[in-house]
Amino acid sequence: MASTGKNSNLHSAKKEKNDEFYTQLSDIENELRHYKHHFKNKVVYCNCDDPRMSNFFHYFSYNFEHLGLKRLIATCYKNQDVDLFSQNDSEEAVYLIYEGDKNGDNVPSKDEIEVKPLKGDGDFRSDECIELLKQADIVVTNPPFSLFREYVAQLIEYDKKFLIIGNQNAITYKETFSLVKDNKMWLGTKSGDMKFVVPSHYELRSTRSWLDENGVNWRSLGNACWFTNLDHPKRHEDIILWKTYNSDDYPNYDNYEIINVDKVADIPIDYDGVMGVPITFLDKHNPNQFDILGIANSARFIGHECLTFINGKKIYNRILIKKHKE
Repeated sequence: MASTGKNSNLHSAKKEKNDEFYTQLSDIENELRHYKHHFKNKVVYCNCDDPRMSNFFHYFSYNFEHLGLKRLIATCYKNQDVDLFSQNDSEEAVYLIYEGDKNGDNVPSKDEIEVKPLKGDGDFRSDECIELLKQADIVVTNPPFSLFREYVAQLIEYDKKFLIIGNQNAITYKETFSLVKDNKMWLGTKSGDMKFVVPSHYELRSTRSWLDENGVNWRSLGNACWFTNLDHPKRHEDIILWKTYNSDDYPNYDNYEIINVDKVADIPIDYDGVMGVPITFLDKHNPNQFDILGIANSARFIGHECLTFINGKKIYNRILIKKHKE
């Protein structure tokens, strides 16, 4: 089982860092439609999902035959109510198994969904949840944002395919960016504004937070995105370039032969050197068009750190890229 310290950390993350964000079915449908061919005869694992609220479980169970899945597994943290699938009213962690429609009505029913108890609390790092992870081919979920580094590290350790939601700022984490740079992880097709249902006790903020007419608590994140190692057509589309290089529009960073590009659309078509581009570049990155060399300000680049100062003035962080050559 996970250590008491880890359990405490997960509980703290959920309680103090407001990590419970329930993904909308429409966002899942819009993203998953780009990956259908990856799921045939695969075991899907959703290991951060409340069965009362999980639209991930809803999506995969209702699309089980359409996707040609082999098995669907979901685990939830122990303080979740599982009455949706059983009469069990205790606060125990459970895992769910669905292996497709049995009665021909094409609707997942509680008689077709196995609900089994976990000995521990459902922490994704516990031994029994890791054993379930080992059975899976693809992991799809919305993990706690505050545990994103540790969550992704586990997926990489067990060599799993995945499609998960995270904060775009996670790109700048050393561990995360290393995977992006080495082409072991990339962004999905959707980045930017996404809205989530959050628990009722979360305080309303002055912006991007509201109660709907039914009293449901909502939050909108302007920098949410999908992270994956499943290939999709968008990452093979070239960025259309039309601007040409000149030293006035593309100044060098102080002390570096690296030009600054303020917008992805402004990347010059005729420049072969190193360029610093906005982090939003990753949403459009085609590995056959550009190589990612590093990230400025927070990572080392060719033996030293590249700081994004122009005439002594600091600008936003930049991804360092160069034209790809076969």
